[in-house]
Amino acid sequence: MDARRWKRVVVTGGAGFVGSHLCERLIGDGAEVSCVDNLVTGSRENTAALEQHRNFTFVEGDVSHSGTLAAIPGPVDLVLHLACPASPADYLRLPLQTLEVGSSGTRNALELARRDGARFLLASTSEVYGDPLEHPQSEGYWGNVNPIGPRSVYDESKRYAEALVSAYRRTHGTDTAIVRIFNTYGPRMRAGDGRAVPTFIRQALTGDPLTVAGDGSQTRSLTYVDDTVDGLLALAVSGSPGPLNIGSGDETTMLDLARQILDLTGSASTIEFVDRPADDPAKRRPDTEAARTQLGWEPRVECAEGLKRTVEWFARTGAL
Repeated sequence: MDARRWKRVVVTGGAGFVGSHLCERLIGDGAEVSCVDNLVTGSRENTAALEQHRNFTFVEGDVSHSGTLAAIPGPVDLVLHLACPASPADYLRLPLQTLEVGSSGTRNALELARRDGARFLLASTSEVYGDPLEHPQSEGYWGNVNPIGPRSVYDESKRYAEALVSAYRRTHGTDTAIVRIFNTYGPRMRAGDGRAVPTFIRQALTGDPLTVAGDGSQTRSLTYVDDTVDGLLALAVSGSPGPLNIGSGDETTMLDLARQILDLTGSASTIEFVDRPADDPAKRRPDTEAARTQLGWEPRVECAEGLKRTVEWFARTGAL
């Protein structure tokens, strides 16, 4: 998706996995990008190549503090709000910070967009559907979330953020959009972030057993990071308010995913079954008809190819 219509863009969480790929695409399209990150889960290594570019500015700061975004000079014409711990290992370690960035952080990012009349896009998540009773999940489904369970700090943070974005649109006329991202993977994931793809790859490459939760029958729909970035920018350009699902229909069980990664790596690692986390969703697959019809978007990278690229990146960089 060509994003050359944007001149000055702010990306919160821009040193994270998806955020850094997004910054890279925007710089390539000629935008001036301010990347804001407190580096709690992001890394300057992800943006190191961009920091030599005259159109890229790195701002180390916490978006939950009002002064961080208010200090960014205007005018800004696009705010992409990705800041938030996104893996279970991170949001369970940082529960209060996760809730704060979904609330105060989202409001501060919205105020920046409101200040300059900018387009605003919230990176929400498939986790707003919880452990879904509807399959596949369409945008009209309200979800099945345990509001007091351990995962609720992330699920409810994003649900509140969606409500806040919608309220700004209705009350202030802010030009907002909501995207619900499904299980993105690819290069620059942290090996120890707790999500299945990097965990299985790390275990396979180091010869450790691949730890599959429960009996491995739970499913996820994996989306390669380039496709996710395409979807985010397509929604930003479209003017649609969303919410729109961005994800793949390529649904796989966790046990099959572990076996795929063993095949790709040629690893002799075994598979070990461990306890399944509380409130872990049994099924996850998006209905993406709205994204196809409204944005002309659909994923292009097949799961086998995306996993191959991701394994090669881990093996080449030694990021284990």
